[in-house]
Amino acid sequence: MIDHETIQRIMDASRIEEVIGDFVSLRKRGANHIGCCPFHNEKTPSFYVSPSKGIFKCFGCGKAGDVVTFLKEHEHYSYVEALEYLAKKYHIEIHEEEQTEEQRQRQTERDGLFHVSEFAQKYFADLLVNDEMGRAVGLSYFHGRGMSDEIIRRFGLGFCLDEWRNFTDHALKSGYSLDMLEKSGLSIVRRPDEGQQGDVRVYDRFRGRVMFPIYSISGRVLGFSGRVLSSEKQAAKYVNSPDSEIYNKSRTLYGLFQARSAIARADKCYLVEGNVDVVSMHQSGVENTVASCGTSLTVEQIRLIKRYTPNVTVLYDGDSAGIKAALRAVNLLFEEGMHVRVVLFPDGDDPDSYAQKYGSAQLQQYLATHEDNFVIFKTRVLLDSVQGDPIRKAGLVKETVDTIALVPDLLERAEYIRQCASLLEVPEETLAAELGKSVKRHREKVLEDERRAASPAAPTPAAAAPGVAAPAPDAAQPSEADAPSYQPPAPNPLLLPVPEAERHLVALLLNYGNNPVTQLFVDDEGHEQVRTYTVAQIIAAELEADELSLSDSRCQTIYAHFRQAYLDGTTVDPHLFTTYADEGVRQLAFSLMLDTYTISKGWENKRVHVPTIEENLDQDVAETLFNFKMKCIDARVADNARMLRLATKLEDVQRLLAEKQQLITLRRQLGAKLHRVVTG
Repeated sequence: MIDHETIQRIMDASRIEEVIGDFVSLRKRGANHIGCCPFHNEKTPSFYVSPSKGIFKCFGCGKAGDVVTFLKEHEHYSYVEALEYLAKKYHIEIHEEEQTEEQRQRQTERDGLFHVSEFAQKYFADLLVNDEMGRAVGLSYFHGRGMSDEIIRRFGLGFCLDEWRNFTDHALKSGYSLDMLEKSGLSIVRRPDEGQQGDVRVYDRFRGRVMFPIYSISGRVLGFSGRVLSSEKQAAKYVNSPDSEIYNKSRTLYGLFQARSAIARADKCYLVEGNVDVVSMHQSGVENTVASCGTSLTVEQIRLIKRYTPNVTVLYDGDSAGIKAALRAVNLLFEEGMHVRVVLFPDGDDPDSYAQKYGSAQLQQYLATHEDNFVIFKTRVLLDSVQGDPIRKAGLVKETVDTIALVPDLLERAEYIRQCASLLEVPEETLAAELGKSVKRHREKVLEDERRAASPAAPTPAAAAPGVAAPAPDAAQPSEADAPSYQPPAPNPLLLPVPEAERHLVALLLNYGNNPVTQLFVDDEGHEQVRTYTVAQIIAAELEADELSLSDSRCQTIYAHFRQAYLDGTTVDPHLFTTYADEGVRQLAFSLMLDTYTISKGWENKRVHVPTIEENLDQDVAETLFNFKMKCIDARVADNARMLRLATKLEDVQRLLAEKQQLITLRRQLGAKLHRVVTG
């Protein structure tokens, strides 16, 4: 396991502009470096790198992170692989620390499962080409499906002999334990019931099947999918490895290891139903193709695809079952922010059979010319089933709108409304009104799910990445559970925070929170005193005095750390938030920490000094607090005016008028502090 001292040495030595500069052409602009984003196509550079803060941010697609994040996203490395890359680049020797007994046992089991799975893959692949039965049955099957020897080798395909325990006996003779064979799912062990007499029966799970190894993203064998070749009706067509310490079918995509580079290059992923379809698509030159591993499409699988592209084209059979499967997948894809299209093959065909009938060139042409937008496709399919029934058509309108509501892009939604209104022969205004209701329902559901997820429960620490030591308490990556545990005071009813104003406060905390500023005040004896405080101390003290908290959850989370540090007399390292577990907090921190503005050299040429933020920090802090509080009061004034218009009882009118006068007085007091004239 990589120890924390080594990790820190790697991070300290790594210069983010050098590492990213190996992959992206950067040019210096002020304190930052700028270039065209490597994660999306753009002509105008919006990709910024900050050497001083060790972060990058694309203001076009939103990608952001540190040097490790960049390597994970761009090169698709794991966390450990990214650290090893940096260690090699900066000539740092990696030191490992001793594992606990429990960690050693778990790692030993994982290593054992990987070893036996890779041993099995090699054995099955050898049988396919070197065993007489393997060639006659397995290899002839693959060749009959149009698969070349090269594609067979690329996917590591193989054959398991139709014998009860051929593989098990071979593995036992090679030194693998029966316990490890059982845990991997390669062997099935039947033991007599407790108290019963009898022998332990052992047999191969995949006997008599052609074998499709399932690989991890890094190319390690996780498990297998075996297809039966006999016509025996009782036998399942496909048998898959059970879930194990290294394999989880809902978090794995068949063919992703072979397809990941092609997906990233094409910025598109084809999603098919079966393993044979994947191999056939690759054989036909369409290498950006994957399939789910014997399960319905899951959120985890979608997020795997999203690491490489947000664009998915779903390929399904043209029969009714294929259409139903396509419709089931769409909502999950849209909920994860994917751009979804569909290609439906002629009835009776799938990608494999179509390629065999018409060849690679015609398959590629068919894919290019038969892509349909999924929302429009779904509407057409369901419209055919309505057959003029007004009640069923009303249900179709609702279902269509519910799907459109999941699309995150507003312009896409508007285009879907226009096209679907034409298809359904419904006014656009009607669909737009229903869309508003559906978006509201979906938003309420998301908020409810978030509230449930945030309900009080004992937080469990996240497990460390394999091969990396669990963080020490003082170096732990922060999470929402790490935010200082306190109940924020009830806000002053006259001061309600406004989220937009909070961003500037948080930006000051992140960029200048530990910077000193001077404050002038008059003591009890009337003498002027000058004292020095940090920006964070001043902001926290001001918000505490007025009993204010921030309404934006991301801003409040960041402020909570600075507030607790103020109460404890300590400081906060702003880089704490660049590795924050909550993505919203992390992205906000990246945006606010990366200053893209620079002072034009034209002023310098004219010998005009333009003060920097640091030079005017005390004034900037005072003005930011003033603006924040004034906006809070303005919001309360507007609310007061609204309630006055609605009030009918004399006592309510008198109370609201008194509150209005309080607000006016408070506005003037705040203005006087900053020598501002405040009217109204």
